Amino acid sequence: MSDRTAEWKARRDRKEEERSARQRAIRERDRFEGLQVDPDVDYYEDVARREPGDTNIIKFGFDIHPQVTFASAGFLVLFLGLTLAFQEQAETVFADSLSFIGDNFGWFYILSANIFLVAITFFGFSRFGRIRLGGQDAKPEFTNFAWYAMLLSAGMGIGLLFWSVAEPIYHYQTPPPFFGAEAETSQAAEAAMVTTFYHWGFHPWGIYALVSLALAFFTYNRGLPLTMRSVFYPILGERIYGFWGNLIDTVAVIATLFGLASSLGFGVKQVSAGMNFLFSSPDTVTFQVILITVITGVATLSVVSGLDGGVKRLSQLNLNLGGLFLVFLLIVGPTVFIVGTFLESTGSYLQALPSLSLWTESLSGSSWQSGWTVFYWGWWISWAPFVGMFIARVSKGRTIREFVTGVVLVPTALSFLWMSTFGGSALKTQMDGTRDVAAAVNENVATALFDLLEAFPLTQLTSLIGIILVVSFFVTSSDSGSLVVDHLTSGGKLDSPVPQRVFWAIMEGAIASILLIGGGLQALQSAAVASGAIFAVVLLIAIYSMKQGFTEELEIIEIHEEIAVAMEAGLIEDVLHDKNATVTPTGGES
Repeated sequence: MSDRTAEWKARRDRKEEERSARQRAIRERDRFEGLQVDPDVDYYEDVARREPGDTNIIKFGFDIHPQVTFASAGFLVLFLGLTLAFQEQAETVFADSLSFIGDNFGWFYILSANIFLVAITFFGFSRFGRIRLGGQDAKPEFTNFAWYAMLLSAGMGIGLLFWSVAEPIYHYQTPPPFFGAEAETSQAAEAAMVTTFYHWGFHPWGIYALVSLALAFFTYNRGLPLTMRSVFYPILGERIYGFWGNLIDTVAVIATLFGLASSLGFGVKQVSAGMNFLFSSPDTVTFQVILITVITGVATLSVVSGLDGGVKRLSQLNLNLGGLFLVFLLIVGPTVFIVGTFLESTGSYLQALPSLSLWTESLSGSSWQSGWTVFYWGWWISWAPFVGMFIARVSKGRTIREFVTGVVLVPTALSFLWMSTFGGSALKTQMDGTRDVAAAVNENVATALFDLLEAFPLTQLTSLIGIILVVSFFVTSSDSGSLVVDHLTSGGKLDSPVPQRVFWAIMEGAIASILLIGGGLQALQSAAVASGAIFAVVLLIAIYSMKQGFTEELEIIEIHEEIAVAMEAGLIEDVLHDKNATVTPTGGES
């Protein structure tokens, strides 16, 4: 007997029972309607097969999962009503809740964010990295450029524009105690950039990547609906289609709408401030509500066009226009200072990351972390269902290693470059006394970007481009959010009716408007951060589910590879195409 035959037979004897069960499942797997590839195999073979939205109500042009939709809508109506009716009390309750979480559970946010980053790094660069989302023969639906554009637009678009100038200036004036730097010094400037990188770098994108990878895998490789409930199939089994699954998706819908409304509130304030700067238009709540109405109308047209026609094109516009904006400031701004800031801050960030990422302020007794890092981590976690589901929707066909590189490393590098260009320019003008950007930030943070642009040529044009970018990012956040809520409220269907997409796009604008009128944005932000504590626990459990799923997927891949090798050597029959075939050697011992 040859060494190759003996080795194959030894492996066959060890895994014969498991292999035959897996092969039977693979051969008999029915095509899962709604997906572009056949999932490899169900996670467990003894459960009833389900299709997305098989308990939906289809009426009046809508296709909804009744429990998730009605529970979400009911909670939103109640929350918005109470916020408007009892504004001061609501703000107090949520502010107190946020303070309580920061003081007592800040360590939990910080520890969880680090665990998420370590987990996604392990999944991407371990043996699991070769697993392909959608099966080994799946192909990406979008080019790398379109993919990166959609990642950035959905994940941080408005935030990058809003905070790229303001946050470094805030930290320059009041450096984090971690660095021990004196305010408004060169050391404070370095601390400001490192801290900004920390809040917009590996950790937030690691959180997004973890959620989106889990959703993509269990949808495209296990044939489960594209909803948050599917991530917990290894733990809940068929119960994901019952109460617990409905609860998970309902919370995801509420968190998505809250997070979007808050972000859109930030965005419209910046648009209003920019238009006031350019055209002397009123910077009032009424005008901001009008802006929300107009921009929501544009978002509705985009969402009707679908993922490929609307969201992808707008995302590419964002990346192209944002790239031109970035290059312009690189050229006319303090170029040498910007490049130096990018390199130095990146090095300082990587050097400080291990200790900075575990800093809880417990020994110093200060409360800086509660207002910044804990707030950010809770904010990113609360956004994870929305951004993660959208990233999962557009990431089929990539290996886990490609996915982690694309979702964590590339956006982080681009975010650092953006922050270095705009934040670095703001620090340079402030330090040189060219403009008092800090005064603008302290007076109205929404005007910070436009105040900075006054220090450089073509102020009117660049300010107009800034407004267009904010609006475009506003639209892509709104329409991608609508698609995500559609998936959740339709039981995981990938293509919901147009009236339903329009409804959710309008609802997002309405929620932002109502909260803006009622002064509830601060309460909403606090609620979104508070909800992050619940999602942090959920994501910690999800890591176990992902490990289980990836381990089984590798077994399936290895079985296919063993069969292919054995068939090539003439050791077994073509079992993949013959459902009655068994895995037995075709040649005898030699």
